[in-house]
Amino acid sequence: MKRLSSAILVLPFLFISLTNKRHKSKQETVVSIKATDTLPGKGMAEHPFLYAGEWQNSSFENQQMFIVRDGKIVWTYTMPQSGEFGDATLLSNGDIIFARFKGASEVTPDKKVIWNFDAPPKTEIHTCQPLGNDRVFLMFNSVPAKAVIMNKKDNSIEKELIIPTGGTGTHGMFRHCRYTKDGTFLIAQMDMNKVNEYNTSGKIIWSVDAMSPWAAIRLKNGNTLISGNQYGYTREVNKKGETVWEFTRDDAKAQGVTLYTTQQACRLANGNTIITNWSGNANLSKEEEHKSAQVIEVTPGKKIVWVLSQWDNPNLNRASGIQLLDEKGKPEKGGLQR
Repeated sequence: MKRLSSAILVLPFLFISLTNKRHKSKQETVVSIKATDTLPGKGMAEHPFLYAGEWQNSSFENQQMFIVRDGKIVWTYTMPQSGEFGDATLLSNGDIIFARFKGASEVTPDKKVIWNFDAPPKTEIHTCQPLGNDRVFLMFNSVPAKAVIMNKKDNSIEKELIIPTGGTGTHGMFRHCRYTKDGTFLIAQMDMNKVNEYNTSGKIIWSVDAMSPWAAIRLKNGNTLISGNQYGYTREVNKKGETVWEFTRDDAKAQGVTLYTTQQACRLANGNTIITNWSGNANLSKEEEHKSAQVIEVTPGKKIVWVLSQWDNPNLNRASGIQLLDEKGKPEKGGLQR
């Protein structure tokens, strides 16, 4: 097991409006705490997984994603364009489909690009959800913002829905949104501090307040799992909007782990929750960042049973998106809760 000698606790920092440029987040206080001596789990060997992260090395160049099996990197892909990885999915046929900030692409295991879409000018794409083999749901961070279902065969738009936003700063609009099995659009609206569900006519049919929601997914039990971006929470709410489960910074701190920016949240078949912990806006030194957790796995009882902190030999870099490959279900058929 990997040893972690110390960690840095960052108390909840002030909410700031996101713009088209990266801004370092303001923090109230930074103090040091002693972490647990041994990290829970087996590190890279705990699960096989697909791993991708935004703004690696504080850059938009040479961005990488990885497949890890049996504790080793078995596949690496470097983005040829300038951009960043966020929403990435390993399909049942072995291809990987992903958003890349200025578009979306699909590559084969031998790294051949077999589908590509370049975003329109002044548009960002951070959501890329496969819908079967031929269609994809893309979220356009743009003015106006759009939820788009696209046919990959010819990039024709089968459905386009205008989504209201809280402002005109495209970067702070959306990250992970989802098209549900009921044919609705579940939109995590960071700049509105809400998760809204829209029908195909654009009417809001369900809504819940949530500070800066980075991701929202509809669980198989009908509840919604939300991650809280710079607020560091992961929360499950029911159809009434009531919180039925939540994991917070304080819950992590009590177990020697610091949460910075909670991004993707996944619910596993055993009831555990996977949370990615992005550290790019935490104003950390390289040494401090390399002591941080990239991914954690939490039980329904809020016990951390796995911490991934893999910054050296090899360096997985910052974490935004993860897909555990030991979960059953075809992702393009909605078989995974992510």
